[in-house]
Amino acid sequence: MHGRQLLGRVGRLMTVLALMGFMGMAKAVAAPDFESDLPGATDIPGLPRFEGSVIIGHQVNPFDETLIPNGPWDTGAGDWKKTIRVSGRRTRILYLAPRHAGAPEVIRHYRKALENLGYEPLYQCSGFKECGEGVDRFYGEAANGKQLTTSHLLKHVYSETSVREPQLYTGHRRTPDGDSYVFVFAAFQDNFADSSAGNRVAIFVEEVLSQPMRERPASLEARELAQGLSDAGRIAVHGIQFDFDQATIKDESKPQLEQIALMLVENPDLKLYIVGHTDNRGTLEYNLDLSRRRAEEVVRTLIQNYGILGERLKPMGVANLAPLTSNATEEGRALNRRVEIVAQ
Repeated sequence: MHGRQLLGRVGRLMTVLALMGFMGMAKAVAAPDFESDLPGATDIPGLPRFEGSVIIGHQVNPFDETLIPNGPWDTGAGDWKKTIRVSGRRTRILYLAPRHAGAPEVIRHYRKALENLGYEPLYQCSGFKECGEGVDRFYGEAANGKQLTTSHLLKHVYSETSVREPQLYTGHRRTPDGDSYVFVFAAFQDNFADSSAGNRVAIFVEEVLSQPMRERPASLEARELAQGLSDAGRIAVHGIQFDFDQATIKDESKPQLEQIALMLVENPDLKLYIVGHTDNRGTLEYNLDLSRRRAEEVVRTLIQNYGILGERLKPMGVANLAPLTSNATEEGRALNRRVEIVAQ
């Protein structure tokens, strides 16, 4: 083969390889067309989507707790002015509406569909003036607990400064399976992570189907607490309950706190470690801090409300490092979220 022919063949081969590489690169960076739903994603049963919408985000938690807005966004506080705390099976869905659709048109569809299903409106608003300046922060800031964070694209739905015409509707109805709460938010937005998901209305739909109220844990009497300490040096106390993800003690905990205080009065030489425990949701660092703050709040309450000397109590937090049972189920996690009293 002559040198010129060889060089020609090599040149053609290099060209083909270059084209293949370019085509592969083009395929790799091609933006999604958002013409079909996220694989495995489905609508909330019975609630029809806005025609032509596509699901880009979908998450179901068998049991979770969240806040449903029942009033406008408080710009200064960065939170809702009024909410309803609900727990149960939680579903969150993000849709992209067709490019021709406007947010008011979308919210009218959902309001009509929900009211046809028997939902009673809890709160509804239109525009920043009614809903509150910065209302899109309910999703844009992950700390508010609504954001779907399984991908970079989902984190940037309702990208800051791009949101227009916010529309909001929340409703409630009773069902044979429990109370259903639905929160719908629609707004024109851009997506700074992927422009092909922007310049159109995005729709956030959340449903929480509450489960029947579990039987509240019974308070242990002072003598039972003292016996547990005598037998094992420690005893788990489930009658002290806290607000979700907070160190605020619920009012229903008062009977148990009274019994702990009574035991301490009846045993004046007794000193205790008050130990906070959590389930395994969240990072270890976060849970260590939360469990410590909860223990500190119990100590503070016993001192201020019941006159127990502070030198007799020492708060500790051990997060999820000493579970009573598996954290694989909600029932197990509920048992693991507790306060223990330990004899010093």
